[in-house]
Amino acid sequence: MSGKVLITGAAGFIGSALAESMASTGYEVTGVDSLNTYYSPELKVARLNRGGFTFGSVSEIEDKKEYINRDGRITFIKCDICDLSFMERLFKEKKFDIVVNLAAQAGVRYSIENPFSYLHSNIEGFLVLLECARHHKPSHFIYASSSSVYGGNEKTPFSESDNVDHPVSLYAASKKSNELMANVYSHLYGFPTTGLRFFTVYGPYGRPDMAPMLFAEAISDGKPIKVFNHGDMRRDFTYIDDIIEGVMKVAARTPEDPHSAEVYNIGCGHPEELSEFISLIEKELGCEAEKEMLPMQPGDVPVTYADTTRLEKEFGYSPSTPLAEGIHRFIRWFLTTKY
Repeated sequence: MSGKVLITGAAGFIGSALAESMASTGYEVTGVDSLNTYYSPELKVARLNRGGFTFGSVSEIEDKKEYINRDGRITFIKCDICDLSFMERLFKEKKFDIVVNLAAQAGVRYSIENPFSYLHSNIEGFLVLLECARHHKPSHFIYASSSSVYGGNEKTPFSESDNVDHPVSLYAASKKSNELMANVYSHLYGFPTTGLRFFTVYGPYGRPDMAPMLFAEAISDGKPIKVFNHGDMRRDFTYIDDIIEGVMKVAARTPEDPHSAEVYNIGCGHPEELSEFISLIEKELGCEAEKEMLPMQPGDVPVTYADTTRLEKEFGYSPSTPLAEGIHRFIRWFLTTKY
């Protein structure tokens, strides 16, 4: 595999892992990330260093300066994707073959408290990238959507053909907006776009605002964990390696139709009870959790369940990591490496 790739959100959970994987298979990778403080910048630096950089702290990373990792396969730039003039210049200079947009303000619950940050990153930033793609025509524009677009749909498993006109959080609405915007730009300007609706990704170096890290830290510290909807929750937990395999398969194929605007589910396709998820973490840590049972949070949903048939048939996607194995790997990292 070869070609020039832009990965936004390259210090993020999925973005950093994807940058390493694409570089290792022959792609020339440029990664950008604003390194904002939504969660620990130290974790973001640790992810970059895992990919061959040698940063001591986030404070030593200068804005808009190119840093190259040890083997010369990944270039990292700290910047905000909303900076249109800089992103236009970057597209012009690098001549990207593939764009993978993973930059976004994440988190469903955070969107209740900080709505404007979602419009900045998820709408304005996405528009900047589409405008750059319009002018510089990559062969494929891939972007992160989310299972949250399904809102409160009661029909399961969730299929790409399901109605997604009723999101229940601003985060979900921003991701649905991305799908509509990508469709318009593909139709008008003739570059193919592919959206991937991610389902609850977990694993080593995962986000600290998500359940695996929150639960592991609280249980380890002898603190109660917050269990929403009184534990009546099911999630389509998908291990990071399976997600990266799927994204790589999508990136390896250029759509024949320049006006193609597709959307795919990318998940495990096997939802697990939250109680089982907690039990596996307890087992790996060797201690029982104190549980604080709470009602459903605004913007949250009781179940996520991906129908991944289309991705399997068209790209050979085949997630293979059982939840017990994935949790084992995550807790081993949590106890021995972390950041």
